[in-house]
This record gives sequence, C-alpha cells and structure tokens, in this order.
Amino acid sequence: QAQLMESGGGSVQAGGSLRLSCAASGYSESRTCMLSFRQAPGKEREGVAVIDSEGSTSVADSVKGRFTISKDSAKNILYLQMNGLKQEDSAMYYCAAGARLPCNWYLSLVGPQTNAVDAWGQGTLVNVSA
Repeated sequence: QAQLMESGGGSVQAGGSLRLSCAASGYSESRTCMLSFRQAPGKEREGVAVIDSEGSTSVADSVKGRFTISKDSAKNILYLQMNGLKQEDSAMYYCAAGARLPCNWYLSLVGPQTNAVDAWGQGTLVNVSA
C-alpha cells in the first residue's frame, strides 16, 4: 500500500500561491492514480485534482485555471500548485492514491464515497485570508 507524506501548507492572503508536495512510496506508478482531495470545516471531503500514470490530469471545476497537479516520477513526488487562492479554498488538503477506479472517477467522489480511495496522506492545512 502507498505511503504518502505531505508538506507545503500554510497561511496566505487571497490571490496568493502555495505549492503542496507529497512524497510517495510503496506503490506501482503504472497502476495508480495520484489524487488531491480537500475538506473544509463543516463540509464533505471533495476531489480537487487527479493525475494518472501517463501524466494526464484533471481538476475540479472550482479550481480550474488556478490549480495544477503534476508529478516528478523520478523522485516519486506529487505537486499541487495553487495560484489565485480564494478564501473558499481554505481547507485541509490530502494527497491520496487509488488503483481501483478509472482515475477521473476519483475526482467526482464526495464524502463517504472517498472510502474508495486506497491510501491517504496525513493532510496539510491551507488557510486563505482576505
């Protein structure tokens, strides 16, 4: 099972940028979707972005044009570049991995449906202030 360790969260003013990193190990890149989810206080966990083994990416409509997911396969690191941050982007962000569903399907998972994900990082907090 994949082990995931995240870093890069913090506090930023609206309009600013952050880059989250996720060091991954113990998984087969050829069979695994690398994922980013978030959960704001009082809200359900939701998909943010996904990248498949070939580097194809998708992002949620709410972050389209602002967030980019990428990976460095040589270093086994996943990145989530977040630009133009808004207060509504404040949440705990989770790196995750899944190998049981088509990669794009993970992006539509909400709340308890996210139990379909195979492995989770510990999460990193992003706080966007006005």
